[in-house]
Amino acid sequence: MAVTRKGSREAGQVGEHLDELARLVDTAGALVVGRLTQQVASPNSSTLLGEGKVEELRTLIEELGATLAIFDEELAPVQGANLERELKVRVMDRAELILDIFSTRARTAEAKLQVELAQLQYLLPRLTRMWTHLSRIRGGIGLRGPGETQLETDRRMIRQKIQHHRGKLRDVERHRETIRGGRQKLLHAALVGYTNAGKSSLLRALTGDHDIFVEDRLFATLDTLTREVDLGESVRIRVTDTVGFIRKLPHHLVASFRATLEEAREADILLHVIDASHAEWEEQMEVVDQVLGELELSDRPMLLVFNKTDQLESLTAFATRIKALYPQAIFATTMTTTGVDAVKAALRDLVRAGRPTVRVVVPAADGKRLAEVYRAGEVLTREDTDEGVVLTVRLEDWRARRLSLTNGDT
Repeated sequence: MAVTRKGSREAGQVGEHLDELARLVDTAGALVVGRLTQQVASPNSSTLLGEGKVEELRTLIEELGATLAIFDEELAPVQGANLERELKVRVMDRAELILDIFSTRARTAEAKLQVELAQLQYLLPRLTRMWTHLSRIRGGIGLRGPGETQLETDRRMIRQKIQHHRGKLRDVERHRETIRGGRQKLLHAALVGYTNAGKSSLLRALTGDHDIFVEDRLFATLDTLTREVDLGESVRIRVTDTVGFIRKLPHHLVASFRATLEEAREADILLHVIDASHAEWEEQMEVVDQVLGELELSDRPMLLVFNKTDQLESLTAFATRIKALYPQAIFATTMTTTGVDAVKAALRDLVRAGRPTVRVVVPAADGKRLAEVYRAGEVLTREDTDEGVVLTVRLEDWRARRLSLTNGDT
């Protein structure tokens, strides 16, 4: 069920939005049997829908034998309670559906903790709706019924759990900072983008690691994954795959996953992966930019990667349009062996931009050190002389200091 304001941008995209909601329902394991839309001047504060539309929806549910009504908009607690009373079936909104998907997709203890925190924050203001089957006596002190007593107990327990989970996630964040501090200093890139844009597929193609899980579904992976990537020509970087974003992503979820997304915050550059084959790629791009703004990452250097170009009818026409809008954008596909070469080349250029050129003389007999120089940097020139092997090498300052090389910019 989708409700949009008359004349709004969403009103013209309601079909696409319901298609995405249907994919979310499929990911959650349910079957879509019908859909309904309404344009309103302003949402009904009691039921979101107009009274006539509520009646139409109830009739449709009875005819189709549906057991669940899912709304594309987030419902206020009172709206959800009123709709369940009128429709006589379980009512969910988009936020609750996404939380449900996350709860089934979480694999690591950290991801499960983050999802449970978001669920508790979503549940807390909606507890009253769950306790309507218990009697509650309105009145003063000493006149409260068992339902209200239990409600207050549950609220207290949920608040305690929320504080506990927040504390645990702060520990996770500190642990991540420790790990980052002990890592080898490499350029760090983070993959960000709309869900199912192909971030995990891109990481697998860059690394050649086929154990990286990939599935053509929304939110196939939730856990942050970091891998070192050999870009060729003696250049290595670190790449992190992050959880995908989506339109109307629940704020509680963004907040609870903040510890995971710290990897993106610490990255030197963001690779914004865009599904070039998707009809609404521009809207998806705006959604990602909006979430990055909420995470205070808008100022981070970013490289646009238009993925899934193998599914385009005309790559040439698409590339011409994109280059006019985003001259630095690159194009990729994980379906061919050379599909990510442009991504690797762009990342190599970024690494080289941060590498000075140094001159080093290695004794001809010191094969071990000579091999280490070749591994550590990009050898531009080599000359065998009486004093030894003279190399011009491009590599990071910290590597040069470790190898005791002399800076000789050329």
